[in-house]
Amino acid sequence: MKVTHNGKSKHYRTVWFDKANNQVRLIEQRLLPHQFKIVSTKNYLETSQAIKDMVVRGAGAIGATAAYGLAQGAQIFQGNEIKTFEKHIAKVYRTLASARPTAIDPINAMRSMLTKMDGQTVATRKSQALDLAEQFADDDVAYCQEIGYIGESLIQNGTRVLTHCNAGWLAFVDYGSATAPMYYAKARNKKFHVFCDETRPRSQGAALTAWELAQEGISHDIIVDNASGHLMQRGEIDLVIVGSDRTLGRTGEVTNKIGTYTKAVLAKRHNIPFYVTIPLSTIDWKLKSGLEIPIEERSSEEVLRAWGTTDRGQRQSVSVANPSSTARNPSFDVTPPELITGIITPVGIFNPNQLWENRTKLGYNNKK
Repeated sequence: MKVTHNGKSKHYRTVWFDKANNQVRLIEQRLLPHQFKIVSTKNYLETSQAIKDMVVRGAGAIGATAAYGLAQGAQIFQGNEIKTFEKHIAKVYRTLASARPTAIDPINAMRSMLTKMDGQTVATRKSQALDLAEQFADDDVAYCQEIGYIGESLIQNGTRVLTHCNAGWLAFVDYGSATAPMYYAKARNKKFHVFCDETRPRSQGAALTAWELAQEGISHDIIVDNASGHLMQRGEIDLVIVGSDRTLGRTGEVTNKIGTYTKAVLAKRHNIPFYVTIPLSTIDWKLKSGLEIPIEERSSEEVLRAWGTTDRGQRQSVSVANPSSTARNPSFDVTPPELITGIITPVGIFNPNQLWENRTKLGYNNKK
């Protein structure tokens, strides 16, 4: 995606690797939309912390970051003993895998890398790690491009689209999943409008999706999370497109940012098509029930306080809740397949219940 910053436009990926310094380079997403800044993580522990602290967030983006983190961890190993290297890389894997437990992309990315790092020497495996991390990032871009190409037909002139959280370029390496059809529709000069749920408590819709759409010149409004039902009732929303952090290939259940399930229920009530967009790395072929998905509970401070920027440009945290109250902060929910019109993948649009029967086409590997 091209970012206009300080009057200049330049193409950026959300994450890339600096081989010369063995550092992962990231867009600091917590500062957007008020400040555009690139940061570096100097080792795999810092990379894991950046994922945990949401310097980088979004399924594909943290998948690529974890992949680069695994390669980063591989490079620091000293010695030539394969068994010792394998123990070291297993520790690196565990550290990165635990950073954000709900999303499956980091797990899928690193497991795929580990199965293919089969060189006879440590030096060869280090080289393979770098190549495989780059391959995952490139595949993520290609998947999102295909999602955009396939999903673009759902958006017509005059379509009013609702999206939730940020499943855009910032959530992937490039293009995004939920936003990719919008970017392709814009490229074809279609005139449409997007409603961005603010997505409390971290406001990724208001801060990130809206910023992306503004960068692309796409017509949009930010709405509070609870306004979507009202707009649906008044006939002002025609289509819902969201992303996913983990979709179960066996059941078609979709895990996404908290509030997605609510939007799906409302869309079903008002006969509005509800689509989920996913690259192949977001599919979990193992779990058999959405109840088994680990739902991340983040700090109550995210609910009790809010970050913003003053009129003078100073970033500031303020209390927004009763000081003596506690809060619950589940970050994700699970949407059942009967509420989903279709799942847009890089290889086509499927009914949620068709994923398992199309598992070979969708990249299922019996070794997973």
